[in-house]
Amino acid sequence: MILELDCGNSFIKWRVLPRGGVGAVLASGVADNGEELIEALADRFVRQLSTCRLVSVRADDETRLLCAALSARFAIECQVAKPAQVLAGVRNGYEDYQRLGLDRWLAVVGAYSLERGACLVLDLGTAITSDFVDAGGAHLGGFICPGMPLMRSQLLTHTRRIRYDSKAAEHASDSLVPGRSTAEAVERGCRLMLRGFVATQLEQARQQCGADVAVFLTGGDAAMAAEWVPAARVVPDLVFIGLAIACPVTGEK
Repeated sequence: MILELDCGNSFIKWRVLPRGGVGAVLASGVADNGEELIEALADRFVRQLSTCRLVSVRADDETRLLCAALSARFAIECQVAKPAQVLAGVRNGYEDYQRLGLDRWLAVVGAYSLERGACLVLDLGTAITSDFVDAGGAHLGGFICPGMPLMRSQLLTHTRRIRYDSKAAEHASDSLVPGRSTAEAVERGCRLMLRGFVATQLEQARQQCGADVAVFLTGGDAAMAAEWVPAARVVPDLVFIGLAIACPVTGEK
């Protein structure tokens, strides 16, 4: 079985695939740290994992420690995705290609592999990233801005009178009319900022890449953004699709 990891700034997303990478996902989850990840896997896959591939935006030392812990516990080797100037027909658009976040890069590669045409890739997580790819596979660059979690946390952290719980936040998101409580004002305000950013990216993508540009949404708030872009494709595992291209396992097709 193949263990795949997406080691982001906040969490480690993981999933287990059949050997060869063909077939339905056998298990998946989210861990706060490496110890929690190993504990979750050891309960079910102690002798069944054959290899691991991962993408990490964490410090090199932290990534090496995680790989060493996985190798020691499950007797597997870890393939770590590396920056590339060209991969699967996509040309990295950064002036210094090694500075483009690997999760962004793999999401772009994954989207282009599915579309084989112009793409706008929006990853809506803790931060929001957008990336533009033209029909020939040239990555044209992109943008980074705070996502819903960051916008919310900054207001809660730096504004003394803004305080509310998760239940109030959930209730506040039912509408986008002007808020009549602090929770409604913050949650709806942040959502409107997110909607405005998405609309701007779509407009720019059509200018940069053509009217037929395909829109891919991934990340925790992708489903919410899909309400504003009905033609978009929501692909939660977009980074993993790119990871499989960057780090093929022997026997995979």
